[in-house]
Formats: sequence, C-alpha cells, structure tokens
Amino acid sequence: MDLQPHRFSAQDVSDLVRRIDKPIVLVGMMGVGKSTVGRRMAALLGYDFADADDEIERSAQMSIPEIFDTFGESYFRDGERRVISRLLADHTDGRHIVIATGGGAFCNDETRALILDKAITVWLDSEVDTLVERTARKDNRPLLRGGDPREILARLRAEREPHYAHAPIRVLSGTGPHHQTVNTVLQEISQWL
Repeated sequence: MDLQPHRFSAQDVSDLVRRIDKPIVLVGMMGVGKSTVGRRMAALLGYDFADADDEIERSAQMSIPEIFDTFGESYFRDGERRVISRLLADHTDGRHIVIATGGGAFCNDETRALILDKAITVWLDSEVDTLVERTARKDNRPLLRGGDPREILARLRAEREPHYAHAPIRVLSGTGPHHQTVNTVLQEISQWL
C-alpha cells in the first residue's frame, strides 16, 4: 500500500503504544536501514532497541565476519535464532522492544515462524541500487566479500524475497530521510493492528 507518511503527534504515538501488545521486529536485506529505522522508532515509542547482529557479537565475543570465517554461516544462523528467541522471550512481560534482525534471519524457517508468532513483523524493502550504496559504507558484510556487491545483493534479494513476503507489513525504505520511513512503518502498524 502506498501511503503518504505523516508526522506522528505525541498523542498518535501514545495511542499506538497502547495498542501494541508484541515486540516489533524489522526484517529485510542488509543495508535496508533496519538498525537505523529501528533505533529511531524505538526512541519515538519509548521502547527498548536491540540489533540482533550486535547481540550475537556480544554473546560470541567475536565479530560476525569472525564467526562466519571460524564456524561458517549455518553456525551463525543457529546462534542468530537463539539470540532472537531470547530477545523475544525477554520482552513478553509488558516491556516493549524493537528488534532489527540480520538480513538472512527471516529465511530460516524456525526463526521466521518464531518471529511471526511472537512479534509484529515489518519487512523493510529497498531497491538494489540503494542497498549497494548503503552497504558500501561498511566493510563488515561477510556475504559481500569475494564478488561484485551489486550482483550478490541482487541474487540475495531474489532468493530472500519469498521469505520476506511472509511478513504481514511491507514498507519501502527509499533514499529519503529515515524519519519518513519510521513514520510510514508506524502508520502501517497502526492500520494493521
């Protein structure tokens, strides 16, 4: 649905917070803005924020590239599922949270089922060109090593899109200001509830 985002007033935010009864989980490709949008949205709502990748690194006491290099992607995905499960379980007692997942988290059947059951799930989507531009800013993306980032991102996006499509809410994250994406996400959540 293509909506014109509006600025949420303090009253709009307050009303929405009262209606939300689950954590909010952002899924989508690397570089789409899940962490940035998630942090801003959590701050606006007065919620906790967690970046699943940061939590994985903290738990493993290793960077994600180190985990991939040492143990492989399947080991990483298993740890990712456990971390997301813990984050969701820790926030079922009335404390609210926004969680930004890694780009491949929602492709794991167990992780996806868990998120869909326990959270309001929002797929942040973006054009490949935007993803290329944003991922070029960081050199910590193990899946982008050893190839043309545009080709890799296009392939990953095509492979992952059917998984992301399970999310009940989809929001395009374009090149505009992040506050616009935050407002659109909140508007979509409000309509979905």
